[in-house]
Amino acid sequence: MKIIANRDAILSPLQAVIGVVERRQTMPILANVLLSAKSGQLSVTGTDLEVELVATSEVDVQRNGEVTVPGRKLFDICRALPEGTEIAMTLDGQRMTVRARRSRFTLSTLPAPEFPTVDDISAGQTLSVPQKDFKRLLEKTHFSMAQQDVRYYLNGMLLETSPKMLRSVATDGHRLAMCEIKLKQGAKTAQQVIVPRKGVLELQRILGSEDELLDVAIGSSHVRVQIGDIRFTSKLIDGRFPEYSRVIPTKPPHVVTANRDDLRHSLQRAAILSNEKYRGIRFAVKQDSLVIQAHNPEQEEAEEEVEVGYEGEAMEIGFNVNYLLDALSAIDGEDVQIGLTDGNSSCLIRSEADKGCSFVVMPMRL
Repeated sequence: MKIIANRDAILSPLQAVIGVVERRQTMPILANVLLSAKSGQLSVTGTDLEVELVATSEVDVQRNGEVTVPGRKLFDICRALPEGTEIAMTLDGQRMTVRARRSRFTLSTLPAPEFPTVDDISAGQTLSVPQKDFKRLLEKTHFSMAQQDVRYYLNGMLLETSPKMLRSVATDGHRLAMCEIKLKQGAKTAQQVIVPRKGVLELQRILGSEDELLDVAIGSSHVRVQIGDIRFTSKLIDGRFPEYSRVIPTKPPHVVTANRDDLRHSLQRAAILSNEKYRGIRFAVKQDSLVIQAHNPEQEEAEEEVEVGYEGEAMEIGFNVNYLLDALSAIDGEDVQIGLTDGNSSCLIRSEADKGCSFVVMPMRL
């Protein structure tokens, strides 16, 4: 194998896949990337056995071949070279030699056939989704995914397909985020799959804000997305996602309307003196007024009053301030509506400007 290319033609695909390549692995080959050169193209593959990324670029292939080399080391070498540098990579026996200007690096290799790859995912259906809309789905909901929860099916995001729309849902048991987009050509069948947390975060990293259509292929145990020169494949979590519709308040009787930025800034200030462990704050609503209170074990207190639109009965309810801030940060609109039922029920956060998105936060006992 021998290729000659501009630094960016090698660095760009490496940058795309390096997120799934770990330095310390139980299997040494997982710290490597698979390089495959043929027909004027270099293909770079990285995997952690859960998520696989394949990125391609055009290079001068002087001798076809494939091999695996330490991913982080090759990435760091290319990144450290000056822009515009021409790089020659040659496989000599079991060593890869990288030459650039007056620099020469020799890297160890492992055989390509030993590298685990996912070739066919046996896709049951493929959806065409505008890239920016798919990115929006993930951005509006990813923060509600659980981290290392024993209920493993919560450590990911639900993607739900139907003939007319695509929906994403994430919950950690204390709050829930849901977003949906309408599709011109929806799914053939209604289907629910759970994409693991690592896969969602990697997808967010590589997705852009363009209008171009993406193909989202869903198989029985994998999901695959082609984004330009990058192919993303992730295993799916084998489990049943909770019936999320049951925890979303349908028509909360009391609605507080507030300016999103005013409310967010007041919460941020009150949070400074909230309990560092439990992060609890108290909402006290009355006619056209919302009072936010926080206190901590050091007997320190914060109180913020926000002008809101509210005409119901006076009510007090406790929340985790971080959950409220996460939901408000995900909303694009100028105003938000917070639907309340009583002092012991979840609140529903929405915005007229952000159709299709709902955020639920469970109450806290203070």
